[in-house]
Amino acid sequence: MKKQGYVNMEGQIVKIISNSYSVKINDEIYECKARGKFRNDKITPVVGDKCIIDCKNSYIIDILPRKNFLERPLIANIDMAVIVTSVKKPDLSLNLLDKLISIITINKITPVICFTKLDLLEKKELKNLKNIINYYNSIGIKVFTNKKVKKLCKELKNNIVVFTGQTGAGKSTLLNKISPILNLKTGEISESLGRGKHTTRHVELFEIKKMYIADTPGFSALDISKYTKEEIKNSFIEFKHNNCKFNDCSHINEKNCDIKNKVDSGKILKSRYENYLNFIK
Repeated sequence: MKKQGYVNMEGQIVKIISNSYSVKINDEIYECKARGKFRNDKITPVVGDKCIIDCKNSYIIDILPRKNFLERPLIANIDMAVIVTSVKKPDLSLNLLDKLISIITINKITPVICFTKLDLLEKKELKNLKNIINYYNSIGIKVFTNKKVKKLCKELKNNIVVFTGQTGAGKSTLLNKISPILNLKTGEISESLGRGKHTTRHVELFEIKKMYIADTPGFSALDISKYTKEEIKNSFIEFKHNNCKFNDCSHINEKNCDIKNKVDSGKILKSRYENYLNFIK
C-alpha cells in the first residue's frame, strides 16, 4: 500500500475479506482495518461504501452517507442491478424475477434483465419467452441475453453494477464473457436439487471496461415482507399510469380498476399482476 503523505483521504471499499478492507483511491488500493467505533455505533462497512481513511494508520475512520443499500447481496451505492435469469436448469421463475425487480426498484437502483440458457428451450418455449422479453422492454426495463454481451456492456458503461439472481443462473459465466481475466469459478447444476452450487465466496467490485461490476453469492429466496404495500405497488412501474376511479386504488378489490381491466385485456402481463398480489399478501 502506498501512502500519499499522512493525510485523511476519501475512497471506496471494493473488497472485504474477513476484517481486511480494500479501499480504492484514484488508481491505488489501500488495505485497511475498520475503527472499533463502527461496531459500537452498529455500523457495518460494506463493499461499495464511500469512506474516509487515515492513511498513516491504515484505518477507515468514517463511512459517508449511502444513496442505497442491499442486504442480499450486501453492497451499497449501486447504480444498476443486472438480474441474471436462467430460462432452463434452473427453470424460469417469473416470481423470483419480479421480486428482484421490486426490491431493486424500491432501493432506487435501475433493474436490467439478462436471460441465460436460451439454447435449452423448445420452439414453443422460446416464442413464449420472446413475448415476456417484449413486455418487460415495453414497460421500460432493458432486457438482454447472454449472447448480446457487447450490447449489455454498452448499457452498463460508467455505472457501478451488481450482478444478481438465482443460484445456477450463470452469473459467473456471464462475467467471464464480459472479461475473461476475471476467471471466476463456475459451478455445475445439481441435478437432484435442480439448482446450482454456490461458487462466489465474497462480494467484490472489479473495474472493467469503464464500469465497476460485482459478482455476488447466489441466492434463491428473498424476503419482501419488510416493504410496505405502497412501496411494493409503486415498484410495479406499469401501474403508475392508470385511469382508476380512486387515486389510492390498490388494484385488488376496488371496482372500476383500470389495472385489473388491463390485465384482463392482456395489456399487463398476467404473471406480473399475480406476483403483485402474492407480494402484497
